[in-house]
Amino acid sequence: MDVPTPDLVCPDTTWAMGRVSSYGWGVWESRLHALFAVQCRYQLEDESAHLDEMPLMMSEEGFENEESDYHTLPRARIMQRKRGLEWFVCDGWKFLCTSCCGWLINICRRKKELKARTVWLGCPEKCEEKHPRNSIKNQKYNVFTFIPGVLYEQFKFFLNLYFLVISCSQFVPALKIGYLYTYWAPLGFVLAVTMTREAIDEFRRFQRDKEVNSQLYSKLTVRGKVQVKSSDIQVGDLIIVEKNQRIPSDMVFLRTSEKAGSCFIRTDQLDGETDWKLKVAVSCTQRLPALGDLFSISAYVYAQKPQMDIHSFEGTFTREDSDPPIHESLSIENTLWASTIVASGTVIGVVIYTGKETRSVMNTSNPKNKVGLLDLELNRLTKALFLALVALSIVMVTLQGFVGPWYRNLFRFLLLFSYIIPISLRVNLDMGKAVYGWMMMKDENIPGTVVRTSTIPEELGRLVYLLTDKTGTLTQNEMIFKRLHLGTVSYGADTMDEIQSHVRDSYSQMQSQAGGNNTGSTPLRKAQSSAPKVRKSVSSRIHEAVKAIVLCHNVTPVYESRAGVTEETEFAEADQDFSDENRTYQASSPDEVALVQWTESVGLTLVSRDLTSMQLKTPSGQVLSFCILQLFPFTSESKRMGVIVRDESTAEITFYMKGADVAMSPIVQYNDWLEEECGNMAREGLRTLVVAKKALTEEQYQDFEPMQSSSVEYTHSTYTCAHRRLPLCPQSRYTQAKLSMHDRSLKVAAVVESLEREMELLCLTGVEDQLQADVRPTLEMLRNAGIKIWMLTGDKLETATCIAKSSHLVSRTQDIHIFRQVTSRGEAHLELNAFRRKHDCALVISGDSLEVCLKYYEHEFVELACQCPAVVCCRCSPTQKARIVTLLQQHTGRRTCAIGDGGNDVSMIQAADCGIGIEGKEGKQASLAADFSITQFRHIGRLLMVHGRNSYKRSAALGQFVMHRGLIISTMQVCHHIHHVPSVLLSAGPGREARDGDALPGAVQGPHQVRQGSADCSTLRCCLMIGAAGDWMCQRSLSTPVSVSGHQVPSPSAQAPAM
Repeated sequence: MDVPTPDLVCPDTTWAMGRVSSYGWGVWESRLHALFAVQCRYQLEDESAHLDEMPLMMSEEGFENEESDYHTLPRARIMQRKRGLEWFVCDGWKFLCTSCCGWLINICRRKKELKARTVWLGCPEKCEEKHPRNSIKNQKYNVFTFIPGVLYEQFKFFLNLYFLVISCSQFVPALKIGYLYTYWAPLGFVLAVTMTREAIDEFRRFQRDKEVNSQLYSKLTVRGKVQVKSSDIQVGDLIIVEKNQRIPSDMVFLRTSEKAGSCFIRTDQLDGETDWKLKVAVSCTQRLPALGDLFSISAYVYAQKPQMDIHSFEGTFTREDSDPPIHESLSIENTLWASTIVASGTVIGVVIYTGKETRSVMNTSNPKNKVGLLDLELNRLTKALFLALVALSIVMVTLQGFVGPWYRNLFRFLLLFSYIIPISLRVNLDMGKAVYGWMMMKDENIPGTVVRTSTIPEELGRLVYLLTDKTGTLTQNEMIFKRLHLGTVSYGADTMDEIQSHVRDSYSQMQSQAGGNNTGSTPLRKAQSSAPKVRKSVSSRIHEAVKAIVLCHNVTPVYESRAGVTEETEFAEADQDFSDENRTYQASSPDEVALVQWTESVGLTLVSRDLTSMQLKTPSGQVLSFCILQLFPFTSESKRMGVIVRDESTAEITFYMKGADVAMSPIVQYNDWLEEECGNMAREGLRTLVVAKKALTEEQYQDFEPMQSSSVEYTHSTYTCAHRRLPLCPQSRYTQAKLSMHDRSLKVAAVVESLEREMELLCLTGVEDQLQADVRPTLEMLRNAGIKIWMLTGDKLETATCIAKSSHLVSRTQDIHIFRQVTSRGEAHLELNAFRRKHDCALVISGDSLEVCLKYYEHEFVELACQCPAVVCCRCSPTQKARIVTLLQQHTGRRTCAIGDGGNDVSMIQAADCGIGIEGKEGKQASLAADFSITQFRHIGRLLMVHGRNSYKRSAALGQFVMHRGLIISTMQVCHHIHHVPSVLLSAGPGREARDGDALPGAVQGPHQVRQGSADCSTLRCCLMIGAAGDWMCQRSLSTPVSVSGHQVPSPSAQAPAM
């Protein structure tokens, strides 16, 4: 084979060419190719490497002000690139070994590469690849790995391994110095307790997995419905999920029994949010006349490859048997993730991901065996004591002059002095920890506390970082409307009756005017007034503000079905009670629910809503109907949501919008009060929303979204919508933006921006999230104790910031640095420099920006974040939460504690050194996975400050006592041996030594037989036998004098000096 030309070979690797010429190119070809590729890659990445080696720099504007900022953060990833032979000797061989090992591991594991897939409806046999079984497995061991796994976890520590070696040495007759049970009983007791505990936990996990995998679901087939187990569900199956039933796998939402074509699901076990999420069925399958028609069409779903992001999905639905073929874009609103609960109606979906490829499983980390820091310190101390033990034994053998088989004497001395590391240490500590756990569970001040991991109670007293969830942990997730500000007047909780009076008078006046002006049954469009604008009265401004609040949202009223009513057909509506007492509101945000509930309390009630219409009830009982023309949902990028509605009585088209003040300030008309009032409400811990509107003419809306009018009436319940929206015109800019598969959000935002100009500012609202009891004093106590608190939540940035202020996680005197959204390395570079110049300020960062920073500047970001008094991470996925915990452990080496109450907190709880779960509204999943379970957040104060500290102090004192006792006993042995070596010579008389194997008269047989060249016999006889229950002496050996060949050997007691 020809050698590559020099221009294709890296210059610094030419040394290898001549090196391998004598061995033959064919033998070394693959290895050298890998070597060349690595070296070339290092050279080609020099530019990127220089970026790594450069300190973080400021922007150009910053250099003009402060040149010293060029030298900023210490670099942890600066590496000197070796060249040629030096590189191979230093790093190359490591790379080759690592590559070979990784290659072998990958072959053994045969890890499957995740790919996008095409799923045909109801045809699992058409799947091109084999997908994993839809079974849940949380077990750590199986039948074959249980005993080896448990033994490995025990004997991987030097302390236990040392005890095992000492115990095994007693099977050798020449080394036996005591009874076997004095060594094996304590060790066997520890192993028995550990294996029993692990077996019980493993059996419980097996029972839970079996219960979940055995749940029955209805599978739709050509022959009808059949019952299948959850573990037998395959990709492509059509699964029917009833109300309040868990979704078994990731599915695309095809049909629902709800007439509106949508349903609600509960996602508290997936993302920790207790609010219901609205899901929309695929319109093509929802329009089919009957359920069985799903098998009469030829359709498939193209889904992206499985990934961990639970907030996004991209796919398409295609029906091939229609002319032309129907294509629909699928997004997150068309999906049903596993481990969520159907909250309304019955849903039918096609399975796209199963088993370990589902979002919930991919966001769950495997549990680890947690070991306390005290155990690790004792393990290191044991190694130090062992070295001291070896040194002491060598000294004792040296004093004897290395006579005879000195190596055997050396090992005997190791056994005699082994009580420096007493075998009872582990037993005493385990018994003490069990008592500490029992004391925690019996504490009347923290009722309901459960200790699930009894091996780490002292960890509670050694924590440095506390990572907490927000929803359900710090807050009750119950919003209360607190304030309405109109610019010139503000209304609080004590003046809400005035708003109610204004709303009632306003609608009464409008109804009387409408009754006098109506001349026919058909409503006429209200003419546009050309008169100059006049200042509105307070009553009209309140009316407009309340109307905007009750229309601009994504809330749906839900009515419970009457008991005893069953559905006879698929879409038959059960009788429902539409009274006010039976109505509840559901939405993806609790803020919106609080706003709609407040409008109901002041007289304007949302009574019905579907995808195309909305009905309101006035204080006089009149029903107002509105057609929903467009809905712009809230996104983290836009920080606002909007809706375009048409009033059925006047045919007016109005664009309502609400959002954060930072997003709404550039949109609304000029005012001089918005920024000031937003700051005032934020300081009170209120979550603010700015509400605005814009009246649109028919021409303005047609320019945005061409739409055909229809006189066909659309009946929903008892209400009529006279202007039903027909399918969108395919030529519209907005429709094309929504169907785009690339940069969809940016294109949609650009189209909507044409409407967001010069909007009329209506009001500013303030909503308070109720905190858990005693959250503020608890956080203050933890902060005074030196514990740094990080809040990790999946909620929005604004919400997390408000809770951080209201809970006093961030004190009033501290500034808050909001880390802006970054998507590239350069943006993260500049933003980190901006953050570095802040001092003593809390950090608020989103999950997307966090991911970018950790990708390029992991060490620098963690170092800066650890200097902050508080850190708030919002929009965090469960995996990100666990990764943050791991980063703190790796970069700081400090002990971490994670506390949460939802299924999305399980990964974080299991990754932390100490996990605490709260039993709350989101179920017991976090509580069952945690090491400690409590019922309220305020209990963590006493759990850490009292029980944690006392457990650590008691365990430390107990360990010191046991070790000091062993040191004292070993010191006595050493002193006794030194004082008696000259006078106790093992001699059988002149010319003959005691033979190997000669028994000592009057002494205990077996362990105390005389060996040739052995150590002092009296020292052997006075060895102390320490068992699990305490210490005991071989009294017979100490009190009985020994005669060897006529020479009387006095007992130690006889030689003791008189006191």
